[in-house]
Amino acid sequence: MSINDPLGDMLTRIRNAQMRKKSKVMTPASKLRGWVLDVLHEEGFIRGYAEVELLGIKREFEIELKYYDGEPVISDIRRVSKPGRRVYSGASELPRVRNGLGISIISTPKGIMSDSTARAANVGGEVLCQVY
Repeated sequence: MSINDPLGDMLTRIRNAQMRKKSKVMTPASKLRGWVLDVLHEEGFIRGYAEVELLGIKREFEIELKYYDGEPVISDIRRVSKPGRRVYSGASELPRVRNGLGISIISTPKGIMSDSTARAANVGGEVLCQVY
């Protein structure tokens, strides 16, 4: 099965698992997904993730979701830049999510990082997704 938007697929899996109050969710492994999961872990939106190998061939990430008082820490996670419409932003125009309560994940020339880190490094790039 071919997936046109692998990052969008991962975000949808996380969203669906949290609606069902699952503690863990599996998604196919890739470098981009790993970098986005690193940012989500650093910002405290997920407990962590681990790479597992299924049947010696297929690599997947097992993502541990985070809850607070029975409610998911991630109240909304959505894709901004899609394959049909890419969204770019300069360092000075990076969007603020929920007045600073959420984050945007940005793909910059210096790597994948949160919007606050990108502002501090004075770099812009493609706005991949928003989390709050």
